[in-house]
Amino acid sequence: MTAALNPGRPFTGSERQLLEDTLQLHRDELVTAVEGLSEQQARQRLVPSLTTPISLIKHCAAAERIWFQRTLAGIPVDECDGHAVGGDGSFHVDPHDTLHDVIAEYTAACVRSDAIAAEHSLDDTAEHPLVGEVSLRFIYLGMIGEISRHAGHADILAEQIRASGTG
Repeated sequence: MTAALNPGRPFTGSERQLLEDTLQLHRDELVTAVEGLSEQQARQRLVPSLTTPISLIKHCAAAERIWFQRTLAGIPVDECDGHAVGGDGSFHVDPHDTLHDVIAEYTAACVRSDAIAAEHSLDDTAEHPLVGEVSLRFIYLGMIGEISRHAGHADILAEQIRASGTG
């Protein structure tokens, strides 16, 4: 059974409740995919890009900040809680960062996102510098897609790393 069908999560309710729950489901799946990896395994690179299990968490924390802090709340990039710019820099993991630290950073970014979103209705809009006006509804849908895609990446990478027995 997939996590989307886990008993206990709502299968009915308001649009907002379903959007919030689905986003949280994928956030949880992202973290679950990398839990239990060693520090070496979390940094193992199996693809040509900068994508590693730990860098996926870093990137998703940046995405949370971009869409909720910068876009929805209008917080300047240099006042955000951490890296809040897309591109390769969002995948950068400092050598001193531990997997535990990066997961904590991601969790904190998600908590901040939820607090910001709670102050808005689904129809509230904000200006995104690249695409123009976006609603909170659009942000939820975009983040569900972003986080679920990267949770899948993390799951596959972690499965390959565990199967190789390295680290």
